[in-house]
Amino acid sequence: MLLSLAQWLQTLSPEFGFLRVFQYLTFRALMAAVTALVVGLVAGPYVIRRLAALKIGQPVRGYGMETHLTKSGTPTMGGVLVLFAIAFATLLWFDISNRFVWIVLWVTMGFGAIGWVDDWRKVVRKDPEGMRSREKYFWQSVVGLLAGFYLLFSISESSNWRVLQLFFAWVQSGFDLDFPPKINLLVPFFKEVSYPLGGIGFVILTYLVIVGASNAVNLTDGLDGLAIMPVVMVGSALGVFAYVTGSAVYSKYLLFPNIPGSGELLVFCSAMAGAGLAFLWFNTHPAQVFMGDVGALALGGALGTIAVIVRQEIVFFIMGGIFVVEAISVMAQVMYFKYTKKRYGEGRRVLKMAPLHHHFEKSGWRETQVVVRFWIITMLLCLVGLSTLKLR
Repeated sequence: MLLSLAQWLQTLSPEFGFLRVFQYLTFRALMAAVTALVVGLVAGPYVIRRLAALKIGQPVRGYGMETHLTKSGTPTMGGVLVLFAIAFATLLWFDISNRFVWIVLWVTMGFGAIGWVDDWRKVVRKDPEGMRSREKYFWQSVVGLLAGFYLLFSISESSNWRVLQLFFAWVQSGFDLDFPPKINLLVPFFKEVSYPLGGIGFVILTYLVIVGASNAVNLTDGLDGLAIMPVVMVGSALGVFAYVTGSAVYSKYLLFPNIPGSGELLVFCSAMAGAGLAFLWFNTHPAQVFMGDVGALALGGALGTIAVIVRQEIVFFIMGGIFVVEAISVMAQVMYFKYTKKRYGEGRRVLKMAPLHHHFEKSGWRETQVVVRFWIITMLLCLVGLSTLKLR
């Protein structure tokens, strides 16, 4: 928004030449981070008071950790603070003509709406199940598949009009159209090694990445500050990849596909980092507010969408290793419990408690130990992911 205003003012008079600084992506990304951080810190106390006044408190299930019983009643749905700060800062500083930022914003708010309904049913209507699993996955699938189809064509073309033309050409060809190599699945640590996906394969992969990341972050959000800091670190790392793929010079030098317009995602990633740090101010142990599904589902969906756009799904899998392991721990626990119950008549468990962070708590780790150690692991994994920029 401010970029368009600055460009308009420059056409009116040469006195506004100093506004050329707004054309620099790095400047706008930095300002987006600062804006989101300030908005989050300033609005945080008000949002927490409003959530408390509305009695939107976190319920703690009886079979959960005993040490978490004292958290019952802590305001939840604080993810609205993060989403508001991200949206405000992004809309203020990004190029409003950029289609990639708009699709990431749409996915973020779409998953945020799903999480909002789920949280609202749990804490306001006192429905312990919230949104039913089938209903939740249906709407997640709708958002994920729509994003997948749009990204299939928008990564291949540079304008929305050409995107529409390519879509009709794909349908008329009987869904048998050759897409450029840039939609292939890139293999990290190897020069120009990629796996051809095809149109349908790309959509399926995009769906799995977006929906999988959304639910993985949601499962990780179980301790004070556990999910938000990895989101900040992984999102910041993805911002670096966005900057590289959006630059014709850097992408050519580092042997990455050049995706015009993807660099603008750096503004969104910076806003997410700023908003995440602001939320961590209130979410650090002992937390004053919890993110809830409205924040966790939305942030996970945003990370997955950005990873697809910059063609770094495998690197995202590495950098978000904590999210991946947390999700796998839940699936393994459930599957093994069902298998042993069917085979032996009694359900058995792989872990003391799932997700994985609760297993470590049950093993004697303090909550802050689990959180900080998971942060350190994520930092190391992000460094490994960033190393793929040059180690190819």
